[in-house]
Amino acid sequence: MCTNGVNTGQFEQMIEQIDDHIKIERRWSHTLAHMAADGGFALTGEKLHEVQHKLDEVRALLGDAKDALEDDAEAASNVTVNLV
Repeated sequence: MCTNGVNTGQFEQMIEQIDDHIKIERRWSHTLAHMAADGGFALTGEKLHEVQHKLDEVRALLGDAKDALEDDAEAASNVTVNLV
């Protein structure tokens, strides 16, 4: 559905695609953190775990963005656009 020239369904799918990509990067950072720690690179493992937690925060913000999109679309649905 388009609201004010924005296809909200497609927009939401794009946010979900970003989330899917971040999910993969989070998994890799987790795997690499354990590989580093198991290999004796404790500081590297710690930093990669920090990356993992930051990516969790990014994913939470993307969820917030999806919620905001729904709220904005609902609020903007009362607007009428006329072609001139």
